[in-house]
Amino acid sequence: MNFENIHNYYEKLVLEHLHDTVIEQQGVTNQDLLEDVACVALNRLPTRYVRHDVDTAFFTSDEEWQRMEKQVAAAVAAALDYVRQHGESRGND
Repeated sequence: MNFENIHNYYEKLVLEHLHDTVIEQQGVTNQDLLEDVACVALNRLPTRYVRHDVDTAFFTSDEEWQRMEKQVAAAVAAALDYVRQHGESRGND
């Protein structure tokens, strides 16, 4: 059996948000920091496992998309603050 198609849809949303806001707008390029932020943000979000992203796009209402985008933005912002605070306390920012 092959289950490689199954994934958490929030991973895509978090990585897109990280790219658009943290990397592009804020200029953050530290790979370790970005990976830590992604992990912390994903742990703050619900899981939504899918096989095909297109199915999620087709069956998700506009209201649900807006809610998901707000959740992702809040989770990434909180995760970035958390990782920066804890990284600085260890001297690893």
